[in-house]
This record gives sequence, C-alpha cells and structure tokens, in this order.
Amino acid sequence: MQLDLNLLTALDALLEEGSVAGAAARLHVTAPAMSRSLGRIRKVTGDQILVRTGRSMVPTTRALAMRAEVHALVQQAHHLLSAQQELDLAALDRVFTVRWHDALTAACGTALTTAVHHQAPGVRLRLSAEPGSDDAELRRGEVDLESSSSAPTLPDIRHRLVGKDRLIVATRPGHPLTAGPLTLERYAAAEHLTVSRRGSLRDPIDDALTTRGLHRRVVAVGPTAAFALQLALDTDLIVTLPDAVTRTAREQLGLATLPPPLPLPDVPLYLLWHQRYDNDRAHTWLRDLATETVQALFTPPAASQLPLTNRTGK
Repeated sequence: MQLDLNLLTALDALLEEGSVAGAAARLHVTAPAMSRSLGRIRKVTGDQILVRTGRSMVPTTRALAMRAEVHALVQQAHHLLSAQQELDLAALDRVFTVRWHDALTAACGTALTTAVHHQAPGVRLRLSAEPGSDDAELRRGEVDLESSSSAPTLPDIRHRLVGKDRLIVATRPGHPLTAGPLTLERYAAAEHLTVSRRGSLRDPIDDALTTRGLHRRVVAVGPTAAFALQLALDTDLIVTLPDAVTRTAREQLGLATLPPPLPLPDVPLYLLWHQRYDNDRAHTWLRDLATETVQALFTPPAASQLPLTNRTGK
C-alpha cells in the first residue's frame, strides 16, 4: 500500500482545528484542497474522522484515539527534517500547551504571553488548567511544558529547577495574629485553610507541627491559590503558601503577610518537558523564555526584600 505522508500533516491539522476551513488556513491551502485530503484520509482509514454536528464538526471516537499519536508522528518528522535549520522566530507558526499551577500562571502568565507574542507573533499559547499529575500527557505530546514542585521520576521526562520559594502566612488586614509576634502556639491555634487540587486536609505543615506536639484545625481546603487568598481576605482563616508566586495576588488584595513561626523547607519549582523536545529549537526557545520569566518572580522589588513584619500590599 502506498501512503502519502502529507495526509498525516493534514490529519493532524484537521484534528487540531476541528474544521476543514481551520485546517486549510493553518496549512496555507484552499478549503477545497483540504476537503479532498479529508476524503482521502477517510478512504485510507475507513473512518469519517470528522462528522458534522449542527454547524460544527466533531472528531469520531477513532479520531480521538489516534490524535495524540498522529501529532507525535508529525512533530517527530518535523524535527527530523528541520534539525539543521536555524530557528526563525518571526516565521514560527506553532501551538504550545503550557500547564502550570494556577498561582504560577496568575503570577507570570501575562509576562510569558507578552514575551512570546513579541518575539514570535505566529506562536499561540494554551495556558492549560492543571488537573493533576499526568506525566502521560507530557509523554503523548499533549502538554509541552509543565510546572511541578517535585522532580519527575520517569527517565524520559526532563526537568529544570528554576527557583525555590519560601512559605509565608497570609491573613486579612487587622487579623488578631497581626497584633504582636506570631508564636508557634498562636499559629497552631488559628483556623487554617489549605490549597489542594485533590481536597487533602493535611500537608507537610501538619507533620512539622506534630513533631512539636501541636496540631492545627484545617477548616477548609480550596482547589486554587486564588480561591484561598480570597477566602483569607473575607474570613479569619489563615493560609500558608509560597511567597513569590502569590506575591502579586496578595498585594492586589491587600492581605497581610507574616513569617511562619517554625522552620519550613523551601518549595522547589521545576519546569518539566518530554525528552523528544531536547533538540527542538523552538521548544528550547520556549522553555528558556519561560525560565527567564519565572525566575523574575524570585527577584522581588526592594520593598519585598524587607523582613516580613505584618507587611501588607497597601
């Protein structure tokens, strides 16, 4: 059987865009030409690939099953044939999916998007919500760059340590804890909230308190740092979370910031990607730019270099 490998590129574009017109625009061909390619793909695969639902088209079950593999094959072919070419950012036409923790996205997603658009106007970013740890999406090529507080264990997942964040305590202005020194006993006796995508009511802070014969009461757990900070502003709950990635949000809300009364380890921040992108010049550019953007968070303004003493953003 003779296969036209150009059909893989067309299939990848069709599954990515979800329409003949969108795929045609992406590959700079006419809509009739892309429609003919879809017809040939349907004949080769024995599947409709895209079916019409109202005014839009949706992928079939088989198309969904093959999408990741098709995308990976096209990317691998592109890397193989263009390995010796210089990277032309002005002409780069590519979609990158960046899956970061919500606090990191809020802290520097705007800066990354602005920098990417300035340097490579043809690049599009998907700043994806972080549903949980799923290295399989990195391995399938569905996520290009991910953030994590721990180094990966799989050998084909690469990582780069871009910074270490200290933990701080955030409270509403005028909270009783802001009056006088924050002792370990006062901290443990306060009502706490935590951040956990999985809804966990316990984290390493509880272990640190237990070793000192103390325990705290976690009243609520929220899925994002943004939710936790807003709840801390509106209630007497306090939240302990990383400093640098939440600094802008805390200052915008006018929250008070206190140092924790017990030594807590810094939280490492890693960027993760799959090894298939090690020699991908466009991906190297993206992760270097992302590294520079994130590391800027760890160079705070001069005012933030002062010791934490009931400081607020106002």
